Amino acid sequence: MGTWVLHVDLDQFVAAVEVLRRPELRGRPVVVGGRGDPTERGVVSTASYEAREYGVGSGMPLRVAARKLAEVPDAVFLPVDADAYTAASETVMATLRALDVVVQVLGWDEAFLGAETDDPEALARRVQHAVLAASALHCSVGIGDNTLRAKIATGFGKPRGMFRLTADNWFTVMGDRDTSALWGIGTKTAKKLAALGVHTVRELAVADEVRLADALGPTTGPWLARLGRGRGSTRVSDEPYIARGHGRETTFQHNLADRADIEDAVRTLARRVAGDVRAEGRPATRVTLKVRYAPFETHTSSRALPEPTFDVPTITDAALALTERLDPSRAIRLLGIRLDMTPPR
Repeated sequence: MGTWVLHVDLDQFVAAVEVLRRPELRGRPVVVGGRGDPTERGVVSTASYEAREYGVGSGMPLRVAARKLAEVPDAVFLPVDADAYTAASETVMATLRALDVVVQVLGWDEAFLGAETDDPEALARRVQHAVLAASALHCSVGIGDNTLRAKIATGFGKPRGMFRLTADNWFTVMGDRDTSALWGIGTKTAKKLAALGVHTVRELAVADEVRLADALGPTTGPWLARLGRGRGSTRVSDEPYIARGHGRETTFQHNLADRADIEDAVRTLARRVAGDVRAEGRPATRVTLKVRYAPFETHTSSRALPEPTFDVPTITDAALALTERLDPSRAIRLLGIRLDMTPPR
């Protein structure tokens, strides 16, 4: 019996839930995001595989998605229905917990499983069959000897398949791939690594950690080198996720440029997120302001609060103070407020 980590990822989850509710959409390019109106500002939450063939992807502005699908007569845009996705997700997670494995939920559509088995592929097939029977949803399963490798392996198994990635085949599979293929490395970090002459996973694995630490930070540098070697946690925990904070944000249909409008929007967001923190019962300790300038450039700034508090005026004043750091010459398309909270007792 070996110790294995499985990563279960529901295929095109949000789009798949919508197709189950509307079978006539099967086989059509389906895009879910915002209020379902591609003429409004909003981003794609998910796209069906048929829509992805036209270059539509998660996080893309709805208007860009609409342009890519302009010549596709059967494409459809739908609004986000969080309640429906939550219900489908709960069915799947309950099914996984019934399989005598440790389940660590990562979000609506994915989870790590920790299991003792001598045949992880057989367990993966069992997972797929159980999920399909309970929810009518398909999933892909990554099999690994740690969470990092299991997570990455899932991508090689999509859709509806499985793949095993371990220390034995890590460099065979990943060695010549760009560093951005690693879970945890985005485009910006990959560019920083490329500037250091580190382009592939193999090059990252053998990179000088002191040099990485000097360039990218004493914690981040060595951590990136470990990613290159495929190192990750072998522990899967079923402890409930505890939020570190709460946030609210708004995308404006028309850019904000007037100072009074910006401050009004910040006051509204601060009041709402302060209510979220109070409902959690853990006072706020830090406020962060997120701004997205037109056309699509995002910045954040933050400050610690004098003491943990639920007080709305104190939180609002701190958020408004952060607006002094905004560029007054640039129009704003999105604002967001996040509050970090005290740890749970």
